[in-house]
Amino acid sequence: MQSISIFEMIKIGIGPSSSHTMGPWRASEMFLAELKEDIEKVVCIYVHLYGSLAKTGVGHGTDIAILLGLTGADFTKIDTKKVLPVFNEIRKDRMLYLNGKHYIPFVYEEHLIFDFEHSLPYHPNGMTFIAILEDGNQLERSYYSVGGGFVATEYSNTVNLHAITTPYPCHKAASISEYCADLKLRVSDLVYLNEQAWRQKDEIDGDALKIWHEIKECIYRGVYTEGILPGGLDVKRRAPDMNQKLLGHHVKPKTSDAWIDLVKSCQPTFNNINKWVSCFALAVNEENAAFGRIITAPTNGASGVLPAVLMYSWCFIPGFDEEQVIRFILTAGEIGTIFKKNATISAAMGGCQAEIGVSSAMSAAGLTECLGGNPDQVLMAAEIAMEHHLGMTCDPVAGLVQIPCIERNSMGAIKAITASNIALDGDPSYARVTLDDVIKTMWETAQDMNSKYKETSEGGLAVQIPVNLAAC
Repeated sequence: MQSISIFEMIKIGIGPSSSHTMGPWRASEMFLAELKEDIEKVVCIYVHLYGSLAKTGVGHGTDIAILLGLTGADFTKIDTKKVLPVFNEIRKDRMLYLNGKHYIPFVYEEHLIFDFEHSLPYHPNGMTFIAILEDGNQLERSYYSVGGGFVATEYSNTVNLHAITTPYPCHKAASISEYCADLKLRVSDLVYLNEQAWRQKDEIDGDALKIWHEIKECIYRGVYTEGILPGGLDVKRRAPDMNQKLLGHHVKPKTSDAWIDLVKSCQPTFNNINKWVSCFALAVNEENAAFGRIITAPTNGASGVLPAVLMYSWCFIPGFDEEQVIRFILTAGEIGTIFKKNATISAAMGGCQAEIGVSSAMSAAGLTECLGGNPDQVLMAAEIAMEHHLGMTCDPVAGLVQIPCIERNSMGAIKAITASNIALDGDPSYARVTLDDVIKTMWETAQDMNSKYKETSEGGLAVQIPVNLAAC
């Protein structure tokens, strides 16, 4: 087993779903790379979506991602305000500008096939691309979106593109504890050593602070963008109202840092802080639901948890500076890799425990590291957070990452803070459950979970809430 960089677990993304938006977008890019010089010989392209991608694909923006990816657009750079207009133009004109080089006919209802009855064998999030060339030959490739924006085939996985052997490989939580004890290191110091197998220390710091910058900007946009979220459920953005009530009447600050100064000036009562944590998380996930730019940590459905806990730390923990931000991100990311390698971060494989649960565990570990917890307390915090998300189902109403997803991020953030507090006041030597135990339990629970609770919108809240699916 090779190591995974923490910057594969926490990275710049686009809403609303890492598995249903970012993964298919990447798959489109991979298919373009397969076509190479044959792109201008393509007569038409068919895309088949299977399993969870078919059942919740429209609500998660899978169709949008596929088409934008085939145009050659990069989701890390595209102006997010142009995503829906470009998609709507393709549907209206029935033409697709393949890789920005070659126009081909593309009739949405004919060339994009949602197969609700079948799944590909490797993973529930399967898709097949078929390109018909002018000489009658065709190129066919199948891809699987395995969570967190990672894409796999039956023979390879994009996570392996940057996976290497690090000096102190940590494939289990127990390895982190052992290396830290032997080398007398904090968890973040150990991660620093391993991350330098990919990049220099100044690059590590720079990449972590770039993530922090994106988090600040995302929350800032979220607390000042009002309106109804797209998709047809008529879900109202709530973060702006919470922000207004907490700050009182004020003029919108010109920068995110100026807004943060206002937040810091609020009375740090328990009730206020609790509300701010919820506001931070809601702001991110409302941006995510609106195809905004967010930080995938480790998925988009759970993208509000880590930013909320990190912003809470920045605003309300004395002495929390950029060095602490970096250590938080490094520690959280490493915990995410343990889940990725030993279980799953895909809701289509493991339910929401694989998304909100993992993100809460990552955040609890990062916070505990920055509050002075020893390595075993860091792992204990992650274990507590995940333990109390075990069995959580993924049942998005109308296939949209809105209900119950947005509120769940607030709950995941609060649980992470609580888990950290319990671990910091606890003695890990008395703990009866280890992080490795809970990860194994999570994976076994995922395998036993009924498939209708794995991002299919066929169970749970998704079938209890009356919805005009045609409008969504």
